[in-house]
Amino acid sequence: MKSPKPFSDACERNRGPILGVLREAFARARHVLEIGSGTGQHAVYFAEHLPHLTWHTSDRPEHHAGIRAWIGDSGLNNVKPPLTLDVRQPAWPVSAVDAIFSANTLHIMDSSSVEAFFAGVARVLATGGVLAVYGPFNYGGRFTAASNAAFDAALRSRGEGSAIRDFEAVNELARKSGLKLMQDVAMPANNRALLWRHVPETMKKP
Repeated sequence: MKSPKPFSDACERNRGPILGVLREAFARARHVLEIGSGTGQHAVYFAEHLPHLTWHTSDRPEHHAGIRAWIGDSGLNNVKPPLTLDVRQPAWPVSAVDAIFSANTLHIMDSSSVEAFFAGVARVLATGGVLAVYGPFNYGGRFTAASNAAFDAALRSRGEGSAIRDFEAVNELARKSGLKLMQDVAMPANNRALLWRHVPETMKKP
């Protein structure tokens, strides 16, 4: 008997608004690396609605079966099987892409992994390429909603270094990696879509 595919209610709720952002942000892209593909739902949805893209999925091995199930059932030929990717790896399993997408990952990672995330993005994202990150963020050290404060408390209670990240700290990591902020878009449920362009010559500028 075929195993059921993993399913995320959050992916179903947020995919439409995220697609609205990616249509413009990735309009000129051709190869997208998704960091943390999770269930695989986002990958097949975006690949279907953005057929000019080749969507490269990635995650830790324990998530690969579910991602492969979603890809297999989709029948799409522009979404690729999952790569094994831990952001802390010194070398990522891709050489160059012109776009990177990641949803609801930075608050799951510990702070050192967030730093590794941006360092890795700088290695594989082509000059002029776009990084799109979706999720909750704090501003000025403050939560944007009571629900985010409660979510942060739940994350921290796990004792794994997970926490909602401060926008300013994340943006500084991005800047040091040669990424220039393009847009900060308000999204439903107190989330944000942050878009950076890879402009390495700006790395050392304040």
